[in-house]
Amino acid sequence: MKQNDLLARTFMFGVNCLKFLRTLPNDPESKLIRFQLGKSATSIGANYEESQARSSKADFKNKVKIALREARESNFWLRILKNLDGYNSEEFQVLLNESAELKNILATIVNNTKL
Repeated sequence: MKQNDLLARTFMFGVNCLKFLRTLPNDPESKLIRFQLGKSATSIGANYEESQARSSKADFKNKVKIALREARESNFWLRILKNLDGYNSEEFQVLLNESAELKNILATIVNNTKL
Protein backbone atom coordinates (compact mmCIF):
# COMPACT_ATOMS: atom_id res chain seq x y z
CA MET A 1 0.00 0.00 0.00
CA LYS A 2 1.26 3.45 -0.86
CA GLN A 3 1.31 6.04 1.93
CA ASN A 4 -1.02 8.28 -0.08
CA ASP A 5 -3.58 5.46 0.09
CA LEU A 6 -3.38 5.60 3.87
CA LEU A 7 -3.81 9.38 3.83
CA ALA A 8 -7.01 8.92 1.83
CA ARG A 9 -8.23 6.05 4.02
CA THR A 10 -7.69 7.90 7.29
CA PHE A 11 -9.38 11.00 5.85
CA MET A 12 -12.40 9.05 4.60
CA PHE A 13 -12.67 7.12 7.87
CA GLY A 14 -13.04 10.44 9.73
CA VAL A 15 -15.63 11.72 7.23
CA ASN A 16 -17.61 8.47 7.28
CA CYS A 17 -17.62 8.35 11.08
CA LEU A 18 -18.92 11.93 11.24
CA LYS A 19 -21.67 11.06 8.75
CA PHE A 20 -22.60 7.99 10.81
CA LEU A 21 -22.63 9.99 14.05
CA ARG A 22 -25.33 12.23 12.58
CA THR A 23 -27.67 9.22 12.70
CA LEU A 24 -27.31 8.57 16.43
CA PRO A 25 -30.20 9.45 18.72
CA ASN A 26 -29.98 12.47 21.00
CA ASP A 27 -29.81 10.62 24.33
CA PRO A 28 -27.01 11.34 26.85
CA GLU A 29 -25.01 8.19 25.99
CA SER A 30 -25.09 8.90 22.27
CA LYS A 31 -24.04 12.51 22.85
CA LEU A 32 -20.99 11.30 24.79
CA ILE A 33 -20.08 8.76 22.11
CA ARG A 34 -20.70 11.28 19.31
CA PHE A 35 -18.24 13.68 20.91
CA GLN A 36 -15.55 11.10 21.76
CA LEU A 37 -15.74 9.12 18.51
CA GLY A 38 -15.93 12.30 16.44
CA LYS A 39 -12.70 13.53 18.02
CA SER A 40 -10.77 10.28 17.82
CA ALA A 41 -11.90 9.31 14.29
CA THR A 42 -10.88 12.65 12.79
CA SER A 43 -7.66 12.78 14.81
CA ILE A 44 -6.34 9.63 13.11
CA GLY A 45 -6.15 11.36 9.74
CA ALA A 46 -5.00 14.68 11.17
CA ASN A 47 -2.05 13.08 12.95
CA TYR A 48 -1.15 10.84 10.04
CA GLU A 49 -1.29 13.86 7.74
CA GLU A 50 1.00 15.73 10.13
CA SER A 51 3.44 12.80 10.18
CA GLN A 52 4.06 13.35 6.47
CA ALA A 53 5.73 16.70 7.18
CA ARG A 54 8.10 15.15 9.70
CA SER A 55 11.33 16.80 10.67
CA SER A 56 12.90 13.47 11.69
CA LYS A 57 12.18 9.75 11.87
CA ALA A 58 11.45 10.15 15.58
CA ASP A 59 8.91 12.89 14.84
CA PHE A 60 7.30 10.71 12.16
CA LYS A 61 7.08 7.72 14.51
CA ASN A 62 5.64 9.85 17.30
CA LYS A 63 2.87 11.26 15.07
CA VAL A 64 2.01 7.78 13.77
CA LYS A 65 1.90 6.53 17.40
CA ILE A 66 -0.64 9.25 18.19
CA ALA A 67 -2.70 8.23 15.14
CA LEU A 68 -2.53 4.63 16.36
CA ARG A 69 -3.82 5.60 19.81
CA GLU A 70 -6.69 7.47 18.18
CA ALA A 71 -7.47 4.46 15.95
CA ARG A 72 -7.57 2.24 19.03
CA GLU A 73 -9.90 4.71 20.74
CA SER A 74 -12.18 4.89 17.69
CA ASN A 75 -12.37 1.11 17.57
CA PHE A 76 -13.26 1.13 21.29
CA TRP A 77 -16.16 3.57 20.84
CA LEU A 78 -17.48 1.65 17.84
CA ARG A 79 -17.41 -1.58 19.87
CA ILE A 80 -19.29 0.23 22.67
CA LEU A 81 -22.00 1.21 20.16
CA LYS A 82 -22.21 -2.35 18.85
CA ASN A 83 -22.65 -3.77 22.34
CA LEU A 84 -24.78 -0.96 23.76
CA ASP A 85 -27.27 -0.51 20.95
CA GLY A 86 -26.66 -3.53 18.74
CA TYR A 87 -25.54 -1.56 15.70
CA ASN A 88 -24.92 -4.06 12.93
CA SER A 89 -25.82 -2.36 9.64
CA GLU A 90 -23.48 -2.79 6.70
CA GLU A 91 -22.42 0.86 7.03
CA PHE A 92 -21.58 0.34 10.72
CA GLN A 93 -19.73 -2.92 10.06
CA VAL A 94 -17.59 -1.16 7.42
CA LEU A 95 -16.59 1.48 10.02
CA LEU A 96 -15.81 -1.16 12.64
CA ASN A 97 -13.72 -3.19 10.19
CA GLU A 98 -11.90 -0.11 8.89
CA SER A 99 -11.04 1.00 12.43
CA ALA A 100 -9.50 -2.43 13.10
CA GLU A 101 -7.58 -2.37 9.80
CA LEU A 102 -6.26 1.15 10.40
CA LYS A 103 -5.18 0.10 13.87
CA ASN A 104 -3.22 -2.84 12.44
CA ILE A 105 -1.66 -0.81 9.61
CA LEU A 106 -0.56 2.00 11.92
CA ALA A 107 0.85 -0.48 14.46
CA THR A 108 2.89 -2.10 11.68
CA ILE A 109 4.26 1.29 10.60
CA VAL A 110 5.23 2.12 14.20
CA ASN A 111 6.88 -1.28 14.69
CA ASN A 112 8.76 -1.10 11.38
CA THR A 113 10.02 2.48 11.78
CA LYS A 114 13.62 2.21 12.95
CA LEU A 115 15.15 5.18 14.66
